[in-house]
Amino acid sequence: MPAVLGLNFHHDTAAALVVDGRIYAAEEERWSGVKHNHPTRKGTLTAPTRALQWCLEAAGIEPEDVDAVWAASMRPNPAAGWWLAEEREELAALLPAPLGEHFRLLSHHTAHVLSGYLLSGHEHAAGLVIDAGGSSLGSDFGPGRERITGYDLWPDRIDRLHQGMPAVVPGPVGPRRVHSSLGHFYRNLARRVIPPGDEPEGSMMALAAFGDPQRYGTHIRELVRLGDEGEVRIDHPWGSADGSTPLLLDGRAWTVDNVAEQPEHKRADLAAAVQEVFAGSVVHIARHLQRLTRASALVFSGGCALNSHLNGQLAADSGFDTLFVAPAPHDAGTAVGAALYGWHYQLGQERVPVPTDAAWGPDPGALPTTPRPSGYHALPHLGLGLAPTVAALLAEHRIVGWVQGQLEFGPRALGHRSILAHPGHAATRDRLNTIKKRAAYRPFAPAVLAEHATEWFMSAGDPFMNRVATVRRCRADRVAAVTHHDGTARVQSVAADHQGLRALLEQFRDLTGLPLLLNTSFNRKGTPILRTAEQALGAAVELRLDALAVGDTLLLADHVPDPRASSLRTR
Repeated sequence: MPAVLGLNFHHDTAAALVVDGRIYAAEEERWSGVKHNHPTRKGTLTAPTRALQWCLEAAGIEPEDVDAVWAASMRPNPAAGWWLAEEREELAALLPAPLGEHFRLLSHHTAHVLSGYLLSGHEHAAGLVIDAGGSSLGSDFGPGRERITGYDLWPDRIDRLHQGMPAVVPGPVGPRRVHSSLGHFYRNLARRVIPPGDEPEGSMMALAAFGDPQRYGTHIRELVRLGDEGEVRIDHPWGSADGSTPLLLDGRAWTVDNVAEQPEHKRADLAAAVQEVFAGSVVHIARHLQRLTRASALVFSGGCALNSHLNGQLAADSGFDTLFVAPAPHDAGTAVGAALYGWHYQLGQERVPVPTDAAWGPDPGALPTTPRPSGYHALPHLGLGLAPTVAALLAEHRIVGWVQGQLEFGPRALGHRSILAHPGHAATRDRLNTIKKRAAYRPFAPAVLAEHATEWFMSAGDPFMNRVATVRRCRADRVAAVTHHDGTARVQSVAADHQGLRALLEQFRDLTGLPLLLNTSFNRKGTPILRTAEQALGAAVELRLDALAVGDTLLLADHVPDPRASSLRTR
């Protein structure tokens, strides 16, 4: 029974274990409570200690049973190739024996792309990774890190055939080499659009739907130049982490410090322009990869693959027949990619089955029996009655915390640690934004029975909620709570074997005629998706949810009538 461990020591610290073709994976933030599990000091690497321990325990193996250990390298800017040995020793020292003896490194972007490709089911695919920065490019390329990397991917080989490179730009004391990043470009501008308190990138993507990209489009397009062979050049410092240089627009200086002073409608216009230029740049690179590889499928990963509007545009305009976005395209996913690399390419094992869910983490445990929170009462042991009972609550426009089975891996709640609601009324969206303390312009995603997806949306969606689709206009008024201002929704398609949501969605469809629900992550503002039943209980009370379902127990607010006593049938 081969066993391969994959680790990420950077932000979004995570561990993944592949044993006998099964994935166990978890992010350290779900134990630490610190979102993205940021190290205490920039550049400090930490081991995913509790996530690693859980993976081993869940698989029923000891450290000495692990055959290989892989992690993505993140050493910045080395002078030569010696950094790999030094980084390996540093990271291996953080692991319990004998795991450190098996420890090896692969490139950050290779781990990213394999977290998608080796789960995609495609024999031949082009791979694209775009993020703020990955492994060092080494002395052959000068100072620089992976920013944009293209691959030609096959079951027996991984060919890197496109690499974003540093450029020489003028400087105050002469020319200098600068390695710009599309990831930094998007975040840099987002910090000038979104006031502190909200995550910049996701909030800017949402706000862009309310803006006119033409107001600032010419200016933003001048910052990014697209060249032959998929080249992207970003004017310095806009492709860096710089937050102090003012962006001059309409005679105003836009900075990180004065973002709250800018009118929201102008911030929306800037967001729309940045989103348009950013997405056009990625499509430009993808089309170049299609010409190079002649593949019919594109696998996309890296932090920029979290941009679901970009992914919807890639699916439509990149020239590929199929787009597969890694289930966890952020840095935590490199742990999965590293483990799958060792499993398939090192040990020669068959690729794992294509997943329709990412429920690779721990079970929640049972709800505490005492003390019961004030204002709630329990309906225990509902068994098969849970789904129809909760469906009836949702049909009455109640908001329900939903904790079922193994924790999903990645940044999206996929129906295992979710807050669920009726998708039909915009007022529900507004109430949820208030509950979760989110900006009013941010949308919520629908989870839809896969076989009904194209009846409601112009494309089939994504099992990992990683791309937007246009809502069919004839249906939009019936799903107002999940339809964004631009007529799109980030659609999660729920397959027949989904253990978290499938039965509930079927019951809700039978009750209301709607084969979809509003699905958002179960967490407090600024905290990770919760892990345990005990955490869910505390959050449900604090957020004042109408009900909480954990396993086959339903905790119901005292002000909510028991739906089992009602003959309600809502349409």
